[in-house]
Amino acid sequence: MNASVRALRGATTVDADTVEQIQQRTVALLTEMVERNGVDHEDIISVLFTATDDLHAAFPATAARHAGFGDVPLICARELDITDATAMCIRVMMHITTDRARADLRHVYLEGAAGLRDDLPG
Repeated sequence: MNASVRALRGATTVDADTVEQIQQRTVALLTEMVERNGVDHEDIISVLFTATDDLHAAFPATAARHAGFGDVPLICARELDITDATAMCIRVMMHITTDRARADLRHVYLEGAAGLRDDLPG
């Protein structure tokens, strides 16, 4: 199979809107996404982060830069403010180059986000 561009999904929550929590949970999520899928750093194209409106202490992309993603294009955006949506949530879409089939990718949902997408392989 030829290498294709694929997207890995992931999300986590924080217990408090602090720099430490946002950094710790973002790094844990990225680490798990890369490890669970055997992604080489050179295969990461870009990473898009969203955060809910109740998070203000830090950019998830800053945590990613400190965790070795400084050479990867990173961007943060606001999640839609939907009634009854998961609060204090950071979501990630990581674009990668891989020869794995879409169905073979393992998406990662941690902490309070564990049940967000139980329809995706984990």
